[in-house]
Amino acid sequence: MEILRKLCALEIKENGISSKTFSFLSTNEKKMLKKNKKYYLKPDKRAKIKVGLAGGVFDILHIGHIFTLSEAKKYCDVLVVVVANDAHIIKKGRTLVHSQEYRVAMVDFLKPVDVAISGEKNYKKTIARVKPDVIIYGYDQEIFLKPAKIKIIKLKKYIEPKKFKSSRIIKKFGL
Repeated sequence: MEILRKLCALEIKENGISSKTFSFLSTNEKKMLKKNKKYYLKPDKRAKIKVGLAGGVFDILHIGHIFTLSEAKKYCDVLVVVVANDAHIIKKGRTLVHSQEYRVAMVDFLKPVDVAISGEKNYKKTIARVKPDVIIYGYDQEIFLKPAKIKIIKLKKYIEPKKFKSSRIIKKFGL
């Protein structure tokens, strides 16, 4: 199972495993993949794991984010976190403290996260890349994606939203 999780996360991170990465894999790992320009888990292998998708801005990373991602991980074997695209956030009138690349790197280091990726301008491309079995929303997130055949989960648990919300932290420190 651990090998499948690793290969799935690698496939999503690279948007298909590159030939260069493939060359470093063990013989056993290579047998689990099929080639289609790049390498992907064979369907029977992919069916053995559940991929979860969560997302957010993660500009001011705090304990509420970590708690939410830990809760999300309970619903899947591989947790993929999509970090919102800078242009999308700026379009909504927000000023970002950190770049998209920085935010992806921060989220990628979190224990419950198997792989963090940048959000696409077209969410359908992200869904096609990740192929999630479940999309997990935080307690305060609006459900805006409901692709067919993908389970939707809205988390109910949270930690002190009056204290740990990015908007409150930004306002408090005048960022």
